[in-house]
Amino acid sequence: MYMSGSGSILRAEMISNPTDLPYEIDGSFHVSPSGLAHWRPILEQLGVPFREMENIERKAQLAGVPFQIELQSSGIVREEALFQAFAAHLGLPFDAEIAPESLFLPEGKGLEALRLPYGTGPVIALKDRGRTTYLVAPERLDISAMQRFLKQHNDIASCIRIVPPTVLRNALRHRAKESLARMAVNGLFEAMPEFSARNVLNAWQGFALGSVGAILVMLVMLAPSSALIGLHLLLSVLFLACVLLRVAVSQEARQPSPPTSLTAMRPDEMPVYTVLVALYREAEVVPDLLVALGRLVWPRSKLEIKLVCESDDHETLAAIRAQQLRSYIEVIEVPPCGPRTKPKALSFALPLATGEFVVLFDAEDRPHPFQLVEAWERFRSESDDLACLQAPLVITNKGESWIASMFAFEYAALFRGILPWLAKRGLVLPLGGTSNHFRRAVLERVGGWDPCNVTEDADLGLRLARMGYKTGTISLPTYEDAPATARIWLPQRTRWFKGWMQTWLVHMRDVPRLYRELGRTSFLITQILTLGMWISALAYIGFPISAGTMLTIMAIQGDFLSHYTALLALDIVNVVFGHGAFLALGWRALPKTEQQGLWWHMLCIPFYWLLLSAAAWRALWQLYRCPHAWEKTPHRPSRWKTREVQRRKPGPNPTMVGSSSPIASSSRPA
Repeated sequence: MYMSGSGSILRAEMISNPTDLPYEIDGSFHVSPSGLAHWRPILEQLGVPFREMENIERKAQLAGVPFQIELQSSGIVREEALFQAFAAHLGLPFDAEIAPESLFLPEGKGLEALRLPYGTGPVIALKDRGRTTYLVAPERLDISAMQRFLKQHNDIASCIRIVPPTVLRNALRHRAKESLARMAVNGLFEAMPEFSARNVLNAWQGFALGSVGAILVMLVMLAPSSALIGLHLLLSVLFLACVLLRVAVSQEARQPSPPTSLTAMRPDEMPVYTVLVALYREAEVVPDLLVALGRLVWPRSKLEIKLVCESDDHETLAAIRAQQLRSYIEVIEVPPCGPRTKPKALSFALPLATGEFVVLFDAEDRPHPFQLVEAWERFRSESDDLACLQAPLVITNKGESWIASMFAFEYAALFRGILPWLAKRGLVLPLGGTSNHFRRAVLERVGGWDPCNVTEDADLGLRLARMGYKTGTISLPTYEDAPATARIWLPQRTRWFKGWMQTWLVHMRDVPRLYRELGRTSFLITQILTLGMWISALAYIGFPISAGTMLTIMAIQGDFLSHYTALLALDIVNVVFGHGAFLALGWRALPKTEQQGLWWHMLCIPFYWLLLSAAAWRALWQLYRCPHAWEKTPHRPSRWKTREVQRRKPGPNPTMVGSSSPIASSSRPA
């Protein structure tokens, strides 16, 4: 606990009997948090029926948490009303608001207090002409010890104020926002600059790029035909490598197997799980988000949800504040400092997480209710070097437009085909942008998210592999809606292409080291999934142009057996087999119920790949002009129903009664 200020320190040795203190100080002794017997008079004043108190006590015993923690997470009493009644019960003043600038404690201690599970403990506020006042946010409180303490130490009791824990956390977070922002923006760059995308190119990469460009220009001027043929062959080989990867995966891709049957678990064995959700201009989807999070099956007393918003996003903040949120939901406001990216916001919030495991969701996500349970089962059944688990993403609005349909087809190939195929072989796995489950300690150890990389997911997956950690996949999905128009789809895909190129440039700064850390196969996979896919998209629009040019040259020269014929044949093979491999992988990854419309997808592939090529060229321009700009994808409330499987339970309820319940005033599970 932090009860120290300028020239005024409250320590255990100042008290004749330290066991009278209601808190553990410096780990020197232990107190037992009060149960129902001591909380009953307070709850009766608030009109809580005794049967509800007994229900809360039973849940607390099952979850292995103090009665007070289960009481606060239940939402049966508003936090402010509960602690106001508690203050009255003890005869102490109650403060519903705190001026952050009045808090008096070292900056580092404030951050440390915010990391304490289930609360922050008491701190000092300096107010009223320099008078020191102790602000107490009583989490895991021993009420009897508190009462004895107040009777024996009237001089100190006169300086104590009771405050709600949420109010104190908000004040501490406000005081620490500059430190958190500095850590979010500079943390990775200062700790591991070789993994930061702050600089697009390092010295040797800039030199190499300039040299290659100069050599290419010189070759085109001296031997234009040979230079263009060589470049054409290089692009064709990269394109073919991507095709061969899809072919290899499609040979093993099958319909997704039924979800793993979940075993019954003891809630008291389950750890605290942190859910991070980054929101920006998402006011419309806030109600749907709260409903989706309310369906998650996990003991509410061991769940912490952090809604991470930009402080100048007033509409989203207003939409969240319109809800009466439970005590385990925290709204984190990120200062509007550059770069304005999702990974910067997540990096700001990560030091405030206390869960043993962390999962990341997007604002529009509808995760399967048992997804956290499946992830935790996998984590506890495998070794500690399993750092991350990726849940599949499933598109539910594929009938809205042809772009949404192709997006769903593409996602099936990636999340039900390529990623499980890579995970099965222990290869490097580029993460999707959401539904990543992490061991928090490992996530912090590898530096968290890069605030300057606009595909922070792929970069983090590669960094985990380089540092010796494994990434796996699970089966229970997260449901999303795809962009339904080219106007929305194009900026999103541009950002992805730009981020993949950022990721490739960052990790190729030391090629021998990358090869050693990843191994030969993962090194090749990295080249295909970052550079290869991006270059293939750039090259695709050139194939019809080059084919037309070569046919024209051959017609003019009257020679249809020249080297142009071989290049044209290679282009045709690439395009035909590329379309076929894309189609085969997506089709085999889809369940039978979704395999209809195969011919429609076949007809759409050329148009969709032309859009991909346009996005890749747009990304190349942005990489030069604005490498860290984040183009926001707008979302709207979903009009498309998720599958019935989202509501089915794949096994016994592992967290007993109340593990899946509303988390806000208007969030009601269907």
